[in-house]
Amino acid sequence: MLKTVARSRASVIAQSIFYSASGINHFWHENFYLRIMPDHDAHPLTLVRLSGLAEILGGLGLLLPTTRRFSAIGIALMLVVFFDVHISMLRHPARFPEVPEWVLWARLPLQFVLIAWALYYARRDAVSPR
Repeated sequence: MLKTVARSRASVIAQSIFYSASGINHFWHENFYLRIMPDHDAHPLTLVRLSGLAEILGGLGLLLPTTRRFSAIGIALMLVVFFDVHISMLRHPARFPEVPEWVLWARLPLQFVLIAWALYYARRDAVSPR
């Protein structure tokens, strides 16, 4: 049981760092995120900034037991919305010559893994770090 608690704590902290750092990256490399926005999205800069802020807040929210469930569900929903970006990138791989096409394809199943990882912490019985 102690090993499970330690793994769960490490997992939620890793996930928090992952999303917080990813969100910060939206501001640090704004131009990259603007390039990957689908053509049909209005106000891409606003969407890049809002998604970055959502990732930061979601990542930090995972650390607090009182906000963990809400943050985990929010992250999962955000990842579902991000499918639009991934599919758009797959439809226009020539726009991203620096990204191997296999990486573009690998991102789709990875989304399901990330969604499952987030939803693990939406469970009421998920072990919480103290």
